[in-house]
Amino acid sequence: MELGPGYSSGHYDAMRPTDLLYAEVRQRRETGYDVDELVREANRTDPADRVAVLDLVDRMSLAARLPGWKYVEPDELEDIAETLGAVPQGSEVTDVADKIHAAWLGRIAGCNVGKPVESGDYWTSARIRDYLTLADAYPLRDYVPVLDPMPDGFELTSCWPETTRGNVKGSARDDDIDYPILALHLLETHGSRLRPEDVGAAWLRLFPVGQVFTAERAAYVNLVDGFTVPEVARRRNPYREWIGAQIRGDVFGYVHAGDPWAAARLSYQDAALSHVGNGIYGEMWAAAMVAAAFTASSPREVVERGLAVVPPQSRLAEAVRDVLELEGSWEDALRVIQERYGHYSWIHTINNAAIVAAALLWSDGDYLTGVGRVVMSGWDTDSNGATVGSVLGILNGTQNLPEHLIAPLENRTRSALFGFDNSVISDLAERTVRLVGRLA
Repeated sequence: MELGPGYSSGHYDAMRPTDLLYAEVRQRRETGYDVDELVREANRTDPADRVAVLDLVDRMSLAARLPGWKYVEPDELEDIAETLGAVPQGSEVTDVADKIHAAWLGRIAGCNVGKPVESGDYWTSARIRDYLTLADAYPLRDYVPVLDPMPDGFELTSCWPETTRGNVKGSARDDDIDYPILALHLLETHGSRLRPEDVGAAWLRLFPVGQVFTAERAAYVNLVDGFTVPEVARRRNPYREWIGAQIRGDVFGYVHAGDPWAAARLSYQDAALSHVGNGIYGEMWAAAMVAAAFTASSPREVVERGLAVVPPQSRLAEAVRDVLELEGSWEDALRVIQERYGHYSWIHTINNAAIVAAALLWSDGDYLTGVGRVVMSGWDTDSNGATVGSVLGILNGTQNLPEHLIAPLENRTRSALFGFDNSVISDLAERTVRLVGRLA
């Protein structure tokens, strides 16, 4: 039983009731719930009836889970920790300042590489490959080139005039960059006392609602409406396991360099404002991988140590383990991931985490290879380029980052955060370094 065509605009807008209902049906089914009767009722309801549609969204929470659900996916930090048994231990780090600088540069450059093709329903991996082949740029090892004239069947995203090869002059604005800047500000302000409520207050003070998306926009609306944690993440938020939190974890790893559990534990306070379950785990995993990269000897070790903070009976852990067990070429791995996890939205945590893991595992530690491969994989290309770029930036250090990607950034980045536009990247790195060792 499927929803009628009036229930999705394809924009995933938390302010549009029909989008909420469409995505909530999808989220409920992905987590094992029977919503067929509510779908039948929705198909008898006028999609323009805002009150009736929102009532259906709210009633989804009463759906019963079908028998046979095998996953254990808690939301509370204590319960997450209990599933892990022994949490991973930290290690001593050397040369932290250069690695943190490389992480910021690597993240911001990787984000910009992915931005022109960030539209996973349109820019599939096949379309990306076809375009890059036409442009004589496959495999991707630079910013995406612009073909003039653009061939039929290809349309870059609207940011292309500032994110494509030869056009990058300072980093473009992106939420994958806004959130790390905000995380740094939050840690400077609250330190290890950071709580979800502090994150929410900062969003309302510093972020325009039009520059946050999916789960973050749903949470923002709930904050404005006066709801508190944990309802902020759960009420009318069908995007609560999507990738939004995973893009917010890196700075928690930077400040807890070498200590994946400390990074994951602190990142939880950020994630729990807007996400549940695998959405939370995605941020904890990203933060833990980043922290692990400061002492790891290989990308595989990074992925494995990051996995150690994820509940082992969760769908995210299952997906990452699947990738770790794959053999053959990167292309082979990508095909398997698409077959097993392609049913999720292109902005979901689980499928994107799988291609991030694959890009790292098949990168040979090389920055250009890893970032290029994760962007060529499709789905959330700028978010994944940023995460892979952050990890490989740490593993490589500033001296081994590709000059043709770093120099055009001009050491500055745009930001939608009030008071943080045109931030200096080296300054962000220096401020981050000052927090290392200060957060218990």
